[in-house]
Amino acid sequence: MSLRNIFFSSLFILVLAGCATTTTPRGTTPEALFQEGEDLYAGKHYEDAIVRWKKVKEGVTAPDLVAQADLKIADAQFADKNFIEAAAEYENFRKLHPNHEQAPYALYKLGLCYYNQITGIDTEQTPVKNAVTMFETFLKQYPSSEFVAEVRAKLEDCRVKQLQYEIYVGKFYLRTKHYQAAIKRLEEALVQYPEAKINDETLLYLGEAYLWSGNKEKGREVLNRLLGDYGTSKYVAEAKKQLAKYP
Repeated sequence: MSLRNIFFSSLFILVLAGCATTTTPRGTTPEALFQEGEDLYAGKHYEDAIVRWKKVKEGVTAPDLVAQADLKIADAQFADKNFIEAAAEYENFRKLHPNHEQAPYALYKLGLCYYNQITGIDTEQTPVKNAVTMFETFLKQYPSSEFVAEVRAKLEDCRVKQLQYEIYVGKFYLRTKHYQAAIKRLEEALVQYPEAKINDETLLYLGEAYLWSGNKEKGREVLNRLLGDYGTSKYVAEAKKQLAKYP
């Protein structure tokens, strides 16, 4: 091939390459990126899926596709157990798309983000409080949702955990002989959670707090309430022991 032909062939190749860079490569349309994210999510490649869905939102004017991408990003964070990040994304979705058909789902998952951060009763209780707030809000706003049954069950579990924490604090005051503080905490727990199934435990420690503080009459009243309301409780034997000790 002559030098002239080589030059024009090279020039033609360069022109084609330049044209290729000015067109949209296959697989980079918002719809294609969204589907790539779906495929990566299905394969549990959550970080890569999030990258694709963030790219979907760059320059896209279709509101529905943007909303779907926002929700998918939250779901990916949730599936990857990044509950703090997921909570922020679900909250973002609710703010940006308050009337979206998936708004109930986003609030439900937001509550689960806080619920899944709950640890022991001797640790930070903010996740429990946040979960209760979200679940109560959900039941008020979406009383006929398909998630109502699960939300109610989770809410009841949270309330039990809150009472367990109050009992835990009350027992601490008992051990350290701060009887009035124990009485105040446990009395308030009975008022706040009157229907709780574990109030037999609350009554036992409240009765002991009264007895040990010198108020035998009130202590016996509380322990006799335990015997009357929770006759099969595992705390009955201890209550009877305390009643015999403080006639």
